[in-house]
Amino acid sequence: MTLIRVAHSPDSDDAFMFYALARNLIDTGDLRFDHVLADIETLNREAFDGSYEVTAISIHAYPHLADRYALLDSGASMGDGYGPVLVGREPLAADRLGEITVAIPGTLTSAALALKMWNPQLDTTVRPFDAIMPAIAAGEVDAGVVIHEGQLTWQEEGFFKIVDLGEWWAEETGGLPLPLGGNVIRRDLGEATMSRVAKLLRESIEFSLAHRGEALDYAMEYGRGLEREKADRFVGMYVNELTVSYGERGRRAVELFLQRAHDLKLIPRVPRLDFL
Repeated sequence: MTLIRVAHSPDSDDAFMFYALARNLIDTGDLRFDHVLADIETLNREAFDGSYEVTAISIHAYPHLADRYALLDSGASMGDGYGPVLVGREPLAADRLGEITVAIPGTLTSAALALKMWNPQLDTTVRPFDAIMPAIAAGEVDAGVVIHEGQLTWQEEGFFKIVDLGEWWAEETGGLPLPLGGNVIRRDLGEATMSRVAKLLRESIEFSLAHRGEALDYAMEYGRGLEREKADRFVGMYVNELTVSYGERGRRAVELFLQRAHDLKLIPRVPRLDFL
């Protein structure tokens, strides 16, 4: 029996994606899967040490990790015309952006990279993703980038949109999705095991999409209070055909995202992209 630890965020879209594996609903043979839950910035940092055989990471982090991990073709979170949202307590004009402090959910998150690509001059500070809206409300920061379920709740919390980074990216690129997260697998497992795991992860995603109701029931346990309709909407935003496979459009989006970041000297290199 070979143990494969799968590390991912404790949110509804990742839970939905891994439902079949977590509940042993597909045949994994002699592979045993254990699930480790942590926020995405923690997973980014732990990937530097190769802590887990499979882990979710930010696409922003991948150039630093490509020697140790291969990028899997399944499991991507892509903002297709939507994405992390920069919000504030009040509407902000473009000429005021140089005066404000913006909370980001981690320096290696794709949200932080997209923000810097949108406006490299912004002054940023790191907060846990679920502390960003409270920090804005308390006046600790002027604005913040909201991710996860916050993308659906910021309006009812009384905030104002400054920019939706997924909308901005789509306008910049002629409609490409914004790459946010991906799954990677440790190269030292060897090609045969890597390929088997990649197949099983894809099967898990396809199972959930084919059994949406029961998979959503499971995902609701990780919805952080979202009502079912919003949880279903959120899962649909980030678990879809681009999650089953990047496809040509998704691959082009990742390549362009990293190339533009490199051109702006925001990442050290554009790595080999496996899409295993």
